[in-house]
Amino acid sequence: MQKRAPGAERRGGLPRFLVLYAALYGAYGVLSPILPGFLAARGLTPAEIGLLLAAAGALRLGIGPLAGAFADRHRAGRSILAASLALAGLSTLAHLPGVGFAQLIAPALLYAVGTAAPAPLADALALAAARGGAAFQYGWIRGAGSAAFIAGTAAAGWSIGIFGLAAALVASGGLFLAAGASALALPADRARTTRAGAPWHGFAALIALPRFRRTVLVAALVIGAHAMHDGFAMILWRSAGIAPATAGLLWSVSVAAEVLVFLLVGPPLLARIGPAAGIAAAACAGAVRWAVLGSTTAIPWLAAVEALHGVSFALLHLACLGLIEATTPADLRTTALALYGTLGLGLSGVAATLASGALYGSFGASAFWAMAALSLAALPLVPGLRDR
Repeated sequence: MQKRAPGAERRGGLPRFLVLYAALYGAYGVLSPILPGFLAARGLTPAEIGLLLAAAGALRLGIGPLAGAFADRHRAGRSILAASLALAGLSTLAHLPGVGFAQLIAPALLYAVGTAAPAPLADALALAAARGGAAFQYGWIRGAGSAAFIAGTAAAGWSIGIFGLAAALVASGGLFLAAGASALALPADRARTTRAGAPWHGFAALIALPRFRRTVLVAALVIGAHAMHDGFAMILWRSAGIAPATAGLLWSVSVAAEVLVFLLVGPPLLARIGPAAGIAAAACAGAVRWAVLGSTTAIPWLAAVEALHGVSFALLHLACLGLIEATTPADLRTTALALYGTLGLGLSGVAATLASGALYGSFGASAFWAMAALSLAALPLVPGLRDR
């Protein structure tokens, strides 16, 4: 039997990661905008939908870091990723026969468990493959995932118009299962050692690292500031008389910019200026973006600042992952990414969304200035992120 050349498995990993990220983010794109409407159509009241989604979100915040810590301790990233995606797919399909809160709460909570860890687990495997000599960069596959998310969202709108809401759950469940199968074919990161001890020992070791703490905090500030845009930009634009089709195009500009930065612009730019400067650029771009949204609804200005999403989100995410890879031990990398996703992205987004509702209700468009201030609050932390 002919032996494979050293590193051949990693160099051949790009197609496998592309399949994984396309299926994973395509599944999210198909289901995310449809799930609340499906729950309403199956008899849940708005209060019950809110309770169910809140419980699922809280469960994800706890499960994600624990799954990451388990993956690090047992070098089981691929296995846990595949199992999580299989659970996500099966629980999505388990929604189909349910009617009413009592029948749908169990599938919803299982779905929350299944979707708590795939993103950081996949990122950890992708970063390890790239670090080990694979012929690709993380931004390429993450950009493909963003493109798949939008394609999934568009496909969901088309499919439910023909086949009904249940079609989106069938498609999403199938994509999650396909992603789970593709996870088993990923190259493994066998080069690192494992660390003994309980999961909270790993959490404590990471939190004790000043640069890791600052990285999570700047992500919480800059990405958390996006919450008002995600929740209220379309409402603001409709109230200003902007047609739905035009508003959709404005949103598409931001997504196209995100994909462009992930695929092409972000990696070489960060290689030139460094992740700390990239985070500073993201914070400033976010501040400009929210200041403009708080000041005008003129379409040319809106189109211009929506393009800044590529900097305020995609460049920031790439820079944060670079810092996490540079500042955390290899045997705690998945745990670090899970904490980053939970605290820097998840918990901050929930808190900022709650605050955004009250601010927008009181001040309208002017509330976006608070998000600009939130982005700028990250700048004093940037000097502490530089490699000394």
